[in-house]
Amino acid sequence: MMRLPTPGGTDRGTTILTLGILSLVLLGLIAGIPAWVMGRRDLQKMGAGRMSLDQRGMTKAGMVLGIIGTFHVALAILVAVAVAGVMALAAWLY
Repeated sequence: MMRLPTPGGTDRGTTILTLGILSLVLLGLIAGIPAWVMGRRDLQKMGAGRMSLDQRGMTKAGMVLGIIGTFHVALAILVAVAVAGVMALAAWLY
């Protein structure tokens, strides 16, 4: 049986999926963190029966893409800092 949303509960699966894709392609943390947070909240609401399950797949996919995009950018920042540190150390030693 399909659960219907209560008033005030909107399906944001498309928005979350779009943010997740943007976090991989362009915007990294700017889109990744909101996709992650919004996706988690909406999935909790769906589990509690306060939102319909119609866009569960898109919501889950967007949240996962947001997580991947966030960690991708975090890893890139760590690598950039490490490379800059090695270059500074090499310049200081020579």
